Amino acid sequence: MSAPMLDTYREVITPEGVPLHLPAAGPVPRALAWAIDFMIRVAALMLLSIPLTLLGQFGQGLYLGLMFLLMWAYTIVQEACWGRTLGKRAMSLRVVAQDGAPIGWMAAITRNLLRTVDMLPFGYALGLLSSLFDRNGRRLGDLVAGTVVVHDSARPGSASVAIDTVLAPPQPLQPAEQAAIIAFAERAPRLSGPRQQELAAVAAPISGGQGQVGVLRLYAMANWLLGRR
Repeated sequence: MSAPMLDTYREVITPEGVPLHLPAAGPVPRALAWAIDFMIRVAALMLLSIPLTLLGQFGQGLYLGLMFLLMWAYTIVQEACWGRTLGKRAMSLRVVAQDGAPIGWMAAITRNLLRTVDMLPFGYALGLLSSLFDRNGRRLGDLVAGTVVVHDSARPGSASVAIDTVLAPPQPLQPAEQAAIIAFAERAPRLSGPRQQELAAVAAPISGGQGQVGVLRLYAMANWLLGRR
């Protein structure tokens, strides 16, 4: 039973036909992220309860409304807008669609409303069982919404390694191809490692390299095109 708890990689095929590996998160980091979010919401409610008690019944009604928003809108809004809550941000997690794309409002609403099912019969029992038996660690809400929680890749540190490298293109390039390589070198430092390699794979016929090798070659070719030699 220990193997399903390990974090695994989910392979998806992009519209360009390029395989992209997403590091799916297991139940342990997800549970820690949920605990952080829960403590944030409880702390916010405790702080709000102090001034609202001075408003009598109106304050009590307002408190109940705020409690509803914190317990439900807190996760839905953050995941729909940014793909992760404060707890997931702290644990470097992100919610994405099955194809690796950002999730929308419908998926965020669906996966969070179905938490009520995942909590049955108590303590997220159904959700835990689902994540243990699913190779991508998905709970029932994720299965229905078509989402998966992945580790948010850190910003790559290889850009500085490639900046001094110069490589002439192995073949004459069209103006559009030259512009694409230069645009890649400008954008890549702001992209995750898997996304860099995904884009580099598209240019593999030009660079002659796959994975991180292809990324470094594109950097070097961009330096050559920009006259950094």
